[in-house]
Amino acid sequence: MEKIIEVLDLHKSFPGKDVLTGINLHVNKGENLVIIGRSGEGKSITLKCITGLIEPDRGTVKVLDKDVSELDEEGLKELRCKMGYLFQGGALYDSMSVRENLVFPLKRVLGIRDEQELEKRSTEVLEAVDLADTMDKMPSELSGGMRKRMALARTLIVQPEIILYDEPTTGLDTMTSLEISKLILKMQQQYQTTSIVVTHDMLCAKTIADRIVVISEGKCICSGTYGELEKCDDDFVRSFFN
Repeated sequence: MEKIIEVLDLHKSFPGKDVLTGINLHVNKGENLVIIGRSGEGKSITLKCITGLIEPDRGTVKVLDKDVSELDEEGLKELRCKMGYLFQGGALYDSMSVRENLVFPLKRVLGIRDEQELEKRSTEVLEAVDLADTMDKMPSELSGGMRKRMALARTLIVQPEIILYDEPTTGLDTMTSLEISKLILKMQQQYQTTSIVVTHDMLCAKTIADRIVVISEGKCICSGTYGELEKCDDDFVRSFFN
C-alpha cells in the first residue's frame, strides 16, 4: 500500500524531559490511524513534528514523499496546504462568524476571491457536517459539539489530502463524542482523506480506527486493529481496553 506519512526513529527532548525516544510509524493512503498512550507520551508532539511546527532532534518525517526537514519555507507552506490540523480546542476565531471562519482559509490558503465560489464551498462543507443553518452565527452561539463540527468544516474546506486530529472528542459527553467519531468516519469516506487521530477516547478509537498505534515512553510499542490489540497479552496495552 502507498505510504502517505512515514516517521522513522523520531527523537525530541525538552529541558528535563525526553519526550520522543525513537518513534516509528507510517500511515497508508486512505487510512485512519489512531495513536493512543498516556498523557505526556508525545502523541501531540508527534503530530507537530509531522506538520513541521516542531523540529525533531533527529529522525525523519516524510509526508507525501517529501522529507519535512529538507523543505524550505515555501515548500513547507505548500505541503501544509495539503494537510488539515484539527486542534483540541478547535481554534475557531471567536470574533468571526461561522461564514467568516470558513472564508478565511479559502482566501488565505487557496487565494479564492470569487464570492460565489466562497459561498458555494462554505455551504457545501457546512451541509457535510450538518451545520447548514449556522452560517451567520458566532462561535459563542454554538454548543461544544457544534464547535467541534465547525472546526472540522473549516479544516475540510481547503480539501486537504491529510487530516491530523488532536483529541477531537475531548471535553464532550459520550453521545456527542460518538457523533463526532461517526462524523470523522463519514468524512474519511466522503473525501477519501488520510488521517492520524490522537485520542484518549477508546470509543472513538473503536469507531474510526483502521489501525491503532500504542505509544509508551516515547516509542511505538505495538500496532494493530482494535480487535487485535484488545486481545494483546501486554498489560500496558490491555489497560486501555479495560
